[in-house]
Amino acid sequence: MKTKIYSIITLLFLSLSISAQVDRSKMPEPGPAPKINIGTPEKFTLPNGLQVLVVENHKLPRVSLTLDIDNPPMAKGDKKGVEGFVGGMLGTGSTTISKEKFDQEVDYLGANISFGSQSGFASSLSKYFPRVLELMADAAFNPVFNQEEFDKQMKQSLDGIKNSENSVTAIAGRVDNLLTYGKNHPYGEFTSETTLKNITLQDVKDLYNKSFKPNNAYLVIMGDVDFKTVKKQVTKLFGNWQKGEIATSTLPEIKNPKTTEINFINMPNAVQSELAIINVVDLKMGDKDYYAALLANQILGGGGTGRLYKNLREDKGYTYGAYSGIGASRYASRFKASSSVRNIVTDSAVVETMKEINKVRYQISTQEELDIAKAKYVGSFVRNVEKPSTIANYALNILQNNLPSDYYEKYLANINAVTLEDVQNAALKYFRGDKARIVITGKGIDVLKNLEKTDYVIKYFDKKGNPSVKPEMTLPIPEGMTAANVVDKYFEAIGDKEKVMAVKTVMTVSSATIQGTPLVMTVKNAAPNKTSQIITVMGNVAQKAVFDGAKGYQEARGQKMDMQPAQIEEAKLSMAPFADMAYKKGKLNRIEPIDGKNYFVITFNETEVFYDMKSGLKFQEVKTVKTPDGREVKVPTTFSDYKEVDGILFPHSMGSKMGPMDLNFITKEIKINEGVSDADFE
Repeated sequence: MKTKIYSIITLLFLSLSISAQVDRSKMPEPGPAPKINIGTPEKFTLPNGLQVLVVENHKLPRVSLTLDIDNPPMAKGDKKGVEGFVGGMLGTGSTTISKEKFDQEVDYLGANISFGSQSGFASSLSKYFPRVLELMADAAFNPVFNQEEFDKQMKQSLDGIKNSENSVTAIAGRVDNLLTYGKNHPYGEFTSETTLKNITLQDVKDLYNKSFKPNNAYLVIMGDVDFKTVKKQVTKLFGNWQKGEIATSTLPEIKNPKTTEINFINMPNAVQSELAIINVVDLKMGDKDYYAALLANQILGGGGTGRLYKNLREDKGYTYGAYSGIGASRYASRFKASSSVRNIVTDSAVVETMKEINKVRYQISTQEELDIAKAKYVGSFVRNVEKPSTIANYALNILQNNLPSDYYEKYLANINAVTLEDVQNAALKYFRGDKARIVITGKGIDVLKNLEKTDYVIKYFDKKGNPSVKPEMTLPIPEGMTAANVVDKYFEAIGDKEKVMAVKTVMTVSSATIQGTPLVMTVKNAAPNKTSQIITVMGNVAQKAVFDGAKGYQEARGQKMDMQPAQIEEAKLSMAPFADMAYKKGKLNRIEPIDGKNYFVITFNETEVFYDMKSGLKFQEVKTVKTPDGREVKVPTTFSDYKEVDGILFPHSMGSKMGPMDLNFITKEIKINEGVSDADFE
């Protein structure tokens, strides 16, 4: 026993002695970059020029295949979108097998086969791979380009365009590409209803025949295969693929603006602004400062440790995320810092983002930031290099980008060799805060007034990227029109004023889902000015709010809180069962155009209420609330799908925004003058 005790004491003494020799006030010196042995795929080239890379991996009985046709980007002009038809129509059967039988066999084998305009992919269990390879080759080389499938693809494409026409995010993405690269550059083009309708079935066939060639293509096979066996299969199935003239393309020159400017796209339906600060770069994977550019970007906007995220989200609370990225390409690339920010802080977000970009350019970063950035790349590289797909992708990158054969073996050493001076030089060169486009897609009436206070010239563009003029901020209010007139018109629109005044109680039951969880909201209103709202989740009461006209309380998670005097006074101003009665005392603030319709906007305390000028119906309420940390946030609620109940129109769809989530309540039941009692307000 004593021996054991002495042994423990000895070990404790030794550990304390060793600890005493370590200076924990200093960060440990990084060791040498680990040596990475990257496997080399086996390769062979068919007489038609197709280069094949095979990575054997027998850990799992699965195989995947990727076909990559390495054509340069080509502009499609007034037929932009034709490439989508090529990818969409490939794989819909072949001249030897119908679409129905093709899909049935792929499903039966548990496989996946898909195509792009210049690519293909397949995966399956290894025992079915020979047949899956046959099916893919058959679909790729014997495509069925018929009018019936073309018409189907056309309808789907047109529907997709229409569905995205009012998407602020989609509009922002396509316009900032156009402004960055130019409308004649392949990267600046976008598909529209007009370009789609210019496309014919013959255009699809012509593009396929022009671009689907083996002498500029790579076939990558990974998984549980035998090289000799798969070589025979590929030679048999792909050997007759006829090579042809490789497509060429002369790309137009792309330039940054001479000085930084704001490019504004007005979207009246935007509830937040899409902000992007962009400049084009000439950066390739083989450039000496490539690694420094990666690390500079990581420090600026690479995830949760980046300066943009820490500033705009964690410190200021402007957004849920702010990031940056930089591309490296043989053709054209760009640097882009982006975020989605609240309307009210759009100008502040611009200022803070530009501040961080210029700071990383003109001030040396800290050693700690550089160490964290390096650790991110080292960790990611070491994790990924274990994957068979990584070996294949690295080999493909080396071939396509004309990189040294030991490029990835030296990757970590090159990352670790980057100095703080290298980072600053790369930031100065590639993050052009002095020659950038600040592209903002948002609601002009909310954000332009403050943006005009910045030092940047503002240029205006429409949703298609065409130069435009400053949007109208408001429309003139007709003489004699008041808030009371607007509300009276609303009551006439939903029935008539006498019917509305005859309503003493209303019960509404609505449902919604949040992150897949069903909610039920039951609202009961009674004159004069009594309100009860209960939200249940899976049958359990999650939240309850009651006001009996004089006092009230809120209850959530088993905790009950009485209304404070200020809350009571606010509740008294409401006019249940129709809050619009109170809005008659508000101010008719403006007429605002939204998506081609004009709306009267009444301001009542902290709420803006929008009424359609033509129909008279209420469209939206936007309430300004303060968060616990003192920030002001606008909470919109939209009303639509008006249906008649006992002669009065009620909205049966109510949408609201809770942080990053959209919540839509669908009304299931409305009862007028029944289903409500005094007990509901106790």
